[in-house]
Amino acid sequence: MSAAAVSHPNKGMVILCYAIVYLVWGSTFFFIEKALHSFSPFVLGSLRFILAGSLLFTFCGIRGYVLWDKKAVKEAVLVGFILLFIDMAAVIWSEQYISSAIVSILSAACAIWFVVFDKPKWKENFSSVPTILGLVMGFAGVLLLFAEQALEATGNAENGRMKVIAMIVMVIGTIGWTVGSLISKYAASRAEGEVHQAEDTDEEKLEPVQMHIMVKTAWQMLTAGVAFTLTALLTGEYAAFDIRAVATEHWYALGYLAVFGSILAFSSYLWLLEVRPATEVSTYAYINPIVAMLLVYFFTDHHVTQLQVWGLAVVLCSVLLMNWKMYSSSRTVTALRNRRFIKHLYYKSSIPRIIDLVEIHSLRERIKSRRRRRSGTGISSPE
Repeated sequence: MSAAAVSHPNKGMVILCYAIVYLVWGSTFFFIEKALHSFSPFVLGSLRFILAGSLLFTFCGIRGYVLWDKKAVKEAVLVGFILLFIDMAAVIWSEQYISSAIVSILSAACAIWFVVFDKPKWKENFSSVPTILGLVMGFAGVLLLFAEQALEATGNAENGRMKVIAMIVMVIGTIGWTVGSLISKYAASRAEGEVHQAEDTDEEKLEPVQMHIMVKTAWQMLTAGVAFTLTALLTGEYAAFDIRAVATEHWYALGYLAVFGSILAFSSYLWLLEVRPATEVSTYAYINPIVAMLLVYFFTDHHVTQLQVWGLAVVLCSVLLMNWKMYSSSRTVTALRNRRFIKHLYYKSSIPRIIDLVEIHSLRERIKSRRRRRSGTGISSPE
């Protein structure tokens, strides 16, 4: 993409990409629930991520991206297992028992665990009144949903027990997402440090950090797909799977999850981060659960209760408070608007998936700039 295209992006394309990120990511919870009518949980995860990973890997190969670097692939495999397999296994399995609206709210509450588990940021986080208040509100919102599900099924002890277990599994899954994201975060921090240390080294020593974020994502998806496949084989889900029994609409749901949910929305998200302020792009974290709840309300037989709406409102307010410093800091906003130091947000944000910027886009530009300076073929752009 040219510098001019990034500086002056097409407004229609910006609007389209926002619509994709807002609506597609928000709708994935609904389509998972829909696909579960024909697919068992681990078979669904297996087919989704094998398909998405293979398509993305093929795309990266066609684009000529570097597909293999031992260190980068090792990190991508670890993150893919923890972040995609554990979290998505929890999401898919839980939607057998609780509505996709509740699952989406619990996913938004993931910000709680970023504050709790990001040990290097404890001093900063726990000295911030908005962050502490947001943390308390977040826990209150989650407890509100737990209480609502437990009380709703008082007449059916088994059903109520499975609902509560599903919510506990979702919480464990969001913790897995957090751990995987934090590993990505600090892996990027180390990579950034290596680039600074390599300012005066030979070009060859810079090659290991060249793996594009799309390639890392492909490795993560393939890792999750393999993990889902092995689990489905070991649990007997594939043995019991009858491909002829899958309804056509559920094949469409699977294709939608793989192509639109895993590839198109993620690509749109990355492009928006290049052309729009990251604080603006991060608003998807507030829109997605609302989209999920509206789809449940209008297109499923689940009853959206007032308590669920209040739970969503409390959780989203807590996420806003936990990220208050990022949004209110004029210095941060200015830096982001100037397209400088996306890592400035990257190290502060607790919003899920913002931390998925395991490669800061400016990293590659710095390497290219140094190469141009060495070869004398161009003038590096200011950093």
